[in-house]
Amino acid sequence: MRLLCLSNGHGEDAIAVRICQHLQQLPSSLKIVALPIVGEGQAYIERGIPIVAPTQKMPSGGFVYMDWRQFWGDVRGGLLELLWQQFRAVKAFAKEGGAIIAVGDIVPLFFAWLSGAPYVFVGTAKSEYYLREELKTFHSFKRRWEGWSGSVYLPWERWFMSQPRCKAVFPRDSLTAQVLQQWSIPAFDMGNPMMDDLESLTPESAYLSGEKGILQGRSLSVCLLPGSRIPEAYENWQIIISAVAGIVETFRDRMVSFLAAIAPGLSLDPLQETLERQGWRLKSAQYLSAKLPISDSTALVYSQGKYQLILTQKAFADCLQAADFAIAMAGTATEQFVGLGKPAITIPGKGPQFTYAFAEAQNRLLGPSILLVETPKLVAQTLKYLLNDPDRLQLIAANGLRRMGKPGASRRIAQCLIEKLG
Repeated sequence: MRLLCLSNGHGEDAIAVRICQHLQQLPSSLKIVALPIVGEGQAYIERGIPIVAPTQKMPSGGFVYMDWRQFWGDVRGGLLELLWQQFRAVKAFAKEGGAIIAVGDIVPLFFAWLSGAPYVFVGTAKSEYYLREELKTFHSFKRRWEGWSGSVYLPWERWFMSQPRCKAVFPRDSLTAQVLQQWSIPAFDMGNPMMDDLESLTPESAYLSGEKGILQGRSLSVCLLPGSRIPEAYENWQIIISAVAGIVETFRDRMVSFLAAIAPGLSLDPLQETLERQGWRLKSAQYLSAKLPISDSTALVYSQGKYQLILTQKAFADCLQAADFAIAMAGTATEQFVGLGKPAITIPGKGPQFTYAFAEAQNRLLGPSILLVETPKLVAQTLKYLLNDPDRLQLIAANGLRRMGKPGASRRIAQCLIEKLG
């Protein structure tokens, strides 16, 4: 069988690749190709999955829905011509036989429907948690308006999911699957692939739950997540380091370390410049041989007095596993951190991704695990609040698992996909 992966974003590409890896391990003769609608599909390239149509980085980075000016910038950059070429490639694939797995939002779903081929949909962008809690009651007027059709998925999106050629839909959480099933949509609760491949490579995670130590005065570890989009991530980093300065000032009686999980596509130079302006100093090469809480011997280690800050572009999972809390201005990375049962403090930025609107929507998606503050100065105060509220920490631990699910979703989706596509 031939399978085409359609995805529209860096995170969506990574999810598609995880599912493909498990498909390739199953006893079935699959020929897998890909079409990343947004970006160049580096995740596919690294795994040796052929790309069947032209790709191109757009000025918006894929966030055209947040600002019409971003959209027009993409149009001037060749968006419409690119989409036409990609559509023709999808139609050509469908004529030769095979099936499609669409990962992301309505864009790849729409492409899959237009193709004429059988398809499955992995919905990563929407969740009923944006509108309601487990009791399925709408809250504010804003949420009732956003959910006017009875679901976070709009009627035309549900129509694409309910067509005979749509063999399966894999929503991102149990609540969304339950709601979609009300419209006779073949929705299956297989979990969220975002939580796969997050195992730490260090012998033992440094994270301890409230009753095991962080409330009793042991050292704290804070993960720093500035996002991956250039140049927004560099601006986010300056905001995050301002928050770090507040923590250093507030927690003078306690050891605090900071683990910065930096996307491989970012340059470390602007990040280092910001640290040096704030009084952080790079440790000597001799210190780098000392045992670190992450599995990256090339990490850069900074110090300011008794405090330590580690920059790594290779140990993302280790940072998430080792940290107690996060200061986050990211999308997928924040969700993954919360899915490990840990609290994330978020600060709105200038965008185009991590704006106040995005942060507020993320807050609704992830519930009590997210603490949204207006300014960096409020981060240290919020951290103190969490340390004084063990009940909130317990609630957050349970909430993360419920909203993001257990690991293994990619394998479960791959197995179900083979069954449904025959």
